[in-house]
Amino acid sequence: QVQLVESGGGLVQAGGSLRLSCAASGRVFSSYDMGWFRQAPGKEREFVAAIGWRGGSTYYADSVKGRFTISRDNAKNTVYLQMNSLKPEDTAVYYCAGPKVAGGTWAREWAQGSPASYMYWGQGTQVTVSS
Repeated sequence: QVQLVESGGGLVQAGGSLRLSCAASGRVFSSYDMGWFRQAPGKEREFVAAIGWRGGSTYYADSVKGRFTISRDNAKNTVYLQMNSLKPEDTAVYYCAGPKVAGGTWAREWAQGSPASYMYWGQGTQVTVSS
C-alpha cells in the first residue's frame, strides 16, 4: 500500500521560510515523478512544483519560481519543498502527490497544466503566512 506523509507545515511571517517533507512508502520511490500541489480556502487545487524520476528535472508554477525549491532523496524515499520569501498568498494546504504509474513525464505534464489524475495523495500539511 502506497503512503505519502507530509510534515513541516506551520505558521510563519511573510518573508520567512519553511521546509516541507514528504515520506513515501510502499513502492520503489526512485521510479516515480513526485509533485507538490496546494489548495487555498475557496480555491481549486493548483500545481506548485514537481521533480522527475529520471535525472531529477524540476518544474515550478510561475507564482513560486525563484522562491521555492523541490528536491528528492531517493535513499530516504523523501521529497522536499523548500519555501523561501513566503507571502500571505502562499497560505494553503500543501499536498504531496505521485502518479500511480512509474516512469513517464508526469512532472512536465503537471507543469504544463495537465490534470493531476490517477494519483496517490498525502493527507496535506497546512502552511499559513501572516502579513
